[in-house]
This record gives sequence, structure tokens and C-alpha cells, in this order.
Amino acid sequence: MKNHRGFTLIELLVVIAIIGILSAVVLASLNTARDKGSDAAVQSNLGTVRTQAEIYYGDHSNSYGTQAWSSGASTACTGGMFSDPNITSALLGADGANGIGNVDCLATGSAYLAAAALSTTTAYWCVDSTGKSKQVSGALPTTQINTCPS
Repeated sequence: MKNHRGFTLIELLVVIAIIGILSAVVLASLNTARDKGSDAAVQSNLGTVRTQAEIYYGDHSNSYGTQAWSSGASTACTGGMFSDPNITSALLGADGANGIGNVDCLATGSAYLAAAALSTTTAYWCVDSTGKSKQVSGALPTTQINTCPS
């Protein structure tokens, strides 16, 4: 009588198939978590914009300065409060986190708006001078708006 050692081909294939299925599930979960993390970074960076905007407003004779409506790269937001290095850094962070490369910005002296696309949905995160900080459904606006849509 011979003693056989090792596994049969079928046993090995079953184990390899199980490992493949488990790794696919884990990778799918990681992609979802990565996207949610990107959205959280966008929200955090725009929260920083909101906080720094109020500091800028107080330091500049109760004015947000002037920035013409811009919908595109965050580097186009350079006027008024958007010239502040902390706000510039936060906008660049939001722009980089969503992986889309598109933000909206506007400053009119007495009001401002900043928005960036979210990566997990067809929505964007918006902050404005009225204190709104919220998710808005749809694509980023391409025409001027002064406050986050209701």
C-alpha cells in the first residue's frame, strides 16, 4: 500500500478559486472606501475655505474681495479671498482629492461661493458666505451662482 502525499489538482483549483473570489470582494470594498475618503477630503478642504474666508473677511474691512466667476481649474481662483495662501491651498486640496480637476469660485465683496465635485456621485460640495456647507445634486454649475442651491 502506497501513501500518497499532497493535494489533488481539484483541491488546489478549489482553493485558488476561493482565494480569487475573496480578493475580488476585498478590492471592490477598498475602491468604495477610497472614493468615500476622497469625498471626505473635498468636504474638509472646503470647510477650511469657509473658515479662512471668515478670517479674510474680518482682516480686509468686511470684504471677501473680488473674484470673477470661475468654473474650471482651482488655479483660476486667484482674486480677492482666493489669493489667500490658506484658501488657495485648501482649493488645490479639494481639486486634487476629487481627481476631476474642476472647482467653482466667486467673490463679490459681500458674498462668496466655492464648490468642488465629489467623486462618488454626480454631485458637488458647496460652501458660501451665508454659512451653507452642503452636498448639491447634479454637475458643478457652469454659470454664475451667488449661493449654494437650496
